[in-house]
Amino acid sequence: MSHIKKIVLASGNVGKVREINKLFAGCGIEVIPQSELKVPEVPETGTTFVENAIIKARHAAQCTGLPAISDDSGIEVDALNARPGVYSARYAGEGASDLDNNNKMLSELEGIANEKRTARYWCILTFMRHENDPVPIITQASWEGRILEAPRGDGGFGYDPIFYVPTHDCSGGELALEKKNKISHRALALQAMLEEFKVHKFI
Repeated sequence: MSHIKKIVLASGNVGKVREINKLFAGCGIEVIPQSELKVPEVPETGTTFVENAIIKARHAAQCTGLPAISDDSGIEVDALNARPGVYSARYAGEGASDLDNNNKMLSELEGIANEKRTARYWCILTFMRHENDPVPIITQASWEGRILEAPRGDGGFGYDPIFYVPTHDCSGGELALEKKNKISHRALALQAMLEEFKVHKFI
């Protein structure tokens, strides 16, 4: 396959679109969020991040005829038996806001000691050249931290304000986007994806 110029991003999440576009900057690839191409959301019926990522990428490629990249990500908390996992975006129910999800997690972890509040973000990226791609490229990465007892900072999105980043002694919500784009689960998974693109001569 020759160099890729355009990819549809199978997400309407503004935070993800912003982060992925920034990380792809300089590669000569235009990343278009599926919302701009009127692609409807597809039900995420998988029980793993990989299954959901493939469902979303295939759907976006099918609707647009473009190569598609999808991100399925979430957070797992050890004290919650790896929950909320694939249900991170709807942890507090369908249509839940980030604040709703954060509050539910803080409530469930009330009284749990700091050392037992370990958690990690996961990101699975899937790239499909077309809807029937038999060999999608899949990369994954994690970002280790722990859950704070109260939110800090108003940057980022998702669970960032309550996710403590030990390497920088701050929450994900206090971390500058430039720094986050070097160390986060999404940044690392995307760096791995860019390496795969080079191997396959897509860029």
